Amino acid sequence: MTTSDELIVKPSWRFLFSHPAHLLAFGFGSGLARRAPGTFGTLVAFPLYWLLAPLLSEELFILMLVLAFALGVWICGFTGRALGVADYGGIVWDEIVAMLLVLFFTPPGLAWSLLAFILFRFFDILKPPPIRYFDSNWHGGLGVMFDDLLAAGYALMCLALVKSLLL
Repeated sequence: MTTSDELIVKPSWRFLFSHPAHLLAFGFGSGLARRAPGTFGTLVAFPLYWLLAPLLSEELFILMLVLAFALGVWICGFTGRALGVADYGGIVWDEIVAMLLVLFFTPPGLAWSLLAFILFRFFDILKPPPIRYFDSNWHGGLGVMFDDLLAAGYALMCLALVKSLLL
């Protein structure tokens, strides 16, 4: 494995289409954004949620999230190894899955969705304890996926607090 700043492969559309795991890991291309790829990846969760939520029961949606997380451990690890950087910023499947989880528990309405997005991005970027610990110490696909799951947990706790104060 190379240092965290030394890519073996430069991500491109050609790279993404070279394997389905790369296309998923890069959030269908959103991870190729030059600035804030994690934010663009998080935004991909919204149309996915709006498409899937009406089609799936709550139980099936949760099952889909568990499977997406498990798949994410593999695809993020596989893509990180192909790039030579375990947690390359353009790998955004972790943001997508975590934001899908947040949206599942977010009250309906544009204001709630916007707040959910802001809270999730805040905690994903800031990485308060123990998120920073896991981000720094857990490597490979599980490490990539797990810190975003924790950021989703923080966002959900804040949403629950706001909801309890307002409703």
